[in-house]
Amino acid sequence: MQRTNHKFQVKDIAEFKKQLLQWAQQFEIAVWLDSNNYDQKYSNFEAILAVDAVSKIETSYKNAFKKLKKYQSEVNDYIFGYLGYDLKNDTEALTSSNFDGLLFPDLFFFQPKKIFFIKGNTVEVKYISAFENKIEADYHEITSTVILSLSAPLKTGSTERQQPRTKNQIQIKLRIHKDDYYKKLNTILNHIQRGNIYEVNFCQEFYSENSIINPVEVYLNLNEISKAPFATFLKLNNNYLLSASPERYLKKEGEHLISQPIKGTEKRASTEIEDRNLIAALEQNPKERAENIMIVDLVRNDFSRFAIKGSVKVDELCKIYTFEQVHQLISTVSCMVKNDIHPVDILKKTFPMGSMTGAPKISAMKIIEALEETKRGLYSGAVGYFTPNGDFDFNVIIRSILYNATKKYVSYSVGGAITAQSIPEKEYEECLLKAKAMKQVLLNELV
Repeated sequence: MQRTNHKFQVKDIAEFKKQLLQWAQQFEIAVWLDSNNYDQKYSNFEAILAVDAVSKIETSYKNAFKKLKKYQSEVNDYIFGYLGYDLKNDTEALTSSNFDGLLFPDLFFFQPKKIFFIKGNTVEVKYISAFENKIEADYHEITSTVILSLSAPLKTGSTERQQPRTKNQIQIKLRIHKDDYYKKLNTILNHIQRGNIYEVNFCQEFYSENSIINPVEVYLNLNEISKAPFATFLKLNNNYLLSASPERYLKKEGEHLISQPIKGTEKRASTEIEDRNLIAALEQNPKERAENIMIVDLVRNDFSRFAIKGSVKVDELCKIYTFEQVHQLISTVSCMVKNDIHPVDILKKTFPMGSMTGAPKISAMKIIEALEETKRGLYSGAVGYFTPNGDFDFNVIIRSILYNATKKYVSYSVGGAITAQSIPEKEYEECLLKAKAMKQVLLNELV
């Protein structure tokens, strides 16, 4: 299917991005990806919006990768969407039977009618040729959109404004309470001591029932305080992902493949001197480095299954990256792949990402299923896109709020890597640190 390309120069790109996201709410399906101008050498664009489906695939985990492979090959175009964590059941003999309050499909991708790529002050649009006569009108409509105040009520799919409400109406609950969390971590530590596993990424859910939020407003507030390099707003009918993810799962460009797992977290300080001290401590922290290195080894092992022999390498090991609220240890692992390997097969052979499972991966996933109380669903999956030539880029869905507007169910999950050196109290504190941004925007949110 042919696409028409057109470029615009925009004077105030920050304002245009907000207008573009607000304009996108008229469509049932939309994906917004924003790097927030974070300084990273692997990004091709600063932001992308894809809206309105020409075609789509939506499925459970059963034969999901096979279906995606067929769809991607037949469409041979840009497709945007996500891989839910429970696609693990398609790659291994695993199950997911925990509680699911969100009910997102396990896999969803769509071929958009309209795509906007932003780089610098240039906006490049790629419309399906049948809709090219809409480009000028859409651009005028976008630039005429009035950006409403973050404290003002916004439309969220209905024709009427919602009634204002007071702050703190949302009641956030924990799926696993502190004492139970400690017990579960001690169970994991026993597994480690017996040699069943080396590391497990154990997560817990925070949730709110019978709650109405404004997805655009919550996303903008979350993005404002996080400014993450893999921020995402995803709308699938009445299901929403509002993500401030700092982590890339996998990117393929030509024959070059990279993964950038995160393991190792430290809070930000109020002064520059304190911040430098925290960075130095994180760089030298043996537990945090061990967590990261174990996952690097797992990624290298995954890559070795399909990479060109001798091409797997570690470009960065435990490098400090600083974000608005935390410092992180991030490693970059790369390899070269042959042209004849299908891009979906690469994803299948590496999914789920090791940073969200542990090592060995299958044993870790079994323990996760046994001890976590909630089906992960979209959380710790991946959002991204394929290009027509089979390249792709996907993030890791962490630091994210998930919302089922029909069920009025709001959820965010956080976790951490549990190793032999883990102290349950410290791991719990790290979870609260990672949850801080999501909790802040939900409790201060007005609709």
